[in-house]
Amino acid sequence: MSPSVELSIRDGVALLDAIGVVNDPDLDALLQEARTAAFAAPDVRRVETLVSAEDWPLRRALHRAGFRLDGVLRDRLPGGGDQCHYALLRADSVDDRHAFTAVMNTVTARKRVIAHLLLTDEHQRVCVLETTFKPDFELPGGIVEPGESPREAVLRESEEEVGIAVSVGPLLVVDWLAPYLGWEDAVELVFDGGTCFDPASLVPDGREIRAAHWLSAEDAVATMAPFAQGRLRAALAARQQGRTLYLEAGQQIS
Repeated sequence: MSPSVELSIRDGVALLDAIGVVNDPDLDALLQEARTAAFAAPDVRRVETLVSAEDWPLRRALHRAGFRLDGVLRDRLPGGGDQCHYALLRADSVDDRHAFTAVMNTVTARKRVIAHLLLTDEHQRVCVLETTFKPDFELPGGIVEPGESPREAVLRESEEEVGIAVSVGPLLVVDWLAPYLGWEDAVELVFDGGTCFDPASLVPDGREIRAAHWLSAEDAVATMAPFAQGRLRAALAARQQGRTLYLEAGQQIS
């Protein structure tokens, strides 16, 4: 069977099926022809296709043709295996720098960014927050939202969690977090929040935060998950040394 790319159109969506195109030297041309043919129909607003997650030659050709990864269908193939869902909208650019970056934004790694704050009182006790959804305690802060800077996230989370406006100081720790409990890997930043002279001013929101505790450094460490313990110790050391430390999974690297 000669390689081909077949199209079927329904309700303004063109479904693309690549047949026998593995390692075909004309794959790029076939996809471009199919793309052009699909959008020649005035009612077509999007072209989409499903491909095996392991079919890298076809996936890379789709990237070059401007298709963006919409998602991964887990264990979708007969006999097992994931399937990738790609799509291209009529309004998507395909031949400029924006097109390349838009495609790569959908297929490159998306690490979560988490921003926390080292906040201590005048007795050098550390502020740790008792959450309502897990047994281990956390420093104030949380996950950075799309389009939000880590510093903005710390400010927002501190206000949301315990109702205080904080001062964000130097960056103390950068820690790479290994995959954990269903989470993919992430990067965590710990900023210096300085000294809080009125610990009673922290008012837990009652939804995510059950209580705010002010504990000695070692007592605070004992409340945290194993991978977070090294991060807190490093943050305290970094503050004392006036520098930023790099960690991986809570272990100091440099």
